[in-house]
Amino acid sequence: MAKHDALPLVVLTEQFAKLPGIGMKSAARLAYHIMSMDEEDVAAFAQALLNARQTVHYCRCCENLTEQELCPICDDPSRDSSVVCVVESPKDIAAFERTGEYKGLYHVLHGLISPLRGIMPDDLRIRSLLERVRKGGIEEVIMATNPTVEGDATASYLSQLLKPLGVSVTRLAFGLPVGGALEYADEVTLYRALENRNQM
Repeated sequence: MAKHDALPLVVLTEQFAKLPGIGMKSAARLAYHIMSMDEEDVAAFAQALLNARQTVHYCRCCENLTEQELCPICDDPSRDSSVVCVVESPKDIAAFERTGEYKGLYHVLHGLISPLRGIMPDDLRIRSLLERVRKGGIEEVIMATNPTVEGDATASYLSQLLKPLGVSVTRLAFGLPVGGALEYADEVTLYRALENRNQM
């Protein structure tokens, strides 16, 4: 921001810039927008931030974010408790739930194994996943980590830990998007599409 900007505005901009995907220009726009809001709306916004941070915690079963002891999915008796879908973050659960097709449970890792960034297996919620499987009742664990180097490495690592526990470990199929044209697909996408082809 410019040197003539008020210090509190600069500080507010810097706080917004700490958010993922927010650069300094976007942060400055947000800060200026806050200044144009009614004081009551600013107070409500600030209270919502504090309230979320103070009341939301991890589900004791799946590590999803919730304000109850169990998240609504784990607490739903109609869900299939024999299938657990392993995801990187809570926002991945929202993506699956939008499909309305998946009826099993989830487990959130809160990251992926990435030695280059200093993220090791002990930094993730792997131990609680293994404890869930050891308790019994789970027949299939679906690896739904992203198709990246870190996602594949994490899925492979978990598979090695889970298979000796007697559960089926599967991986999401990856390939061509619906409506996509072959000529625009990259080599990795085409390879995965071939590798994950199905019987007709």
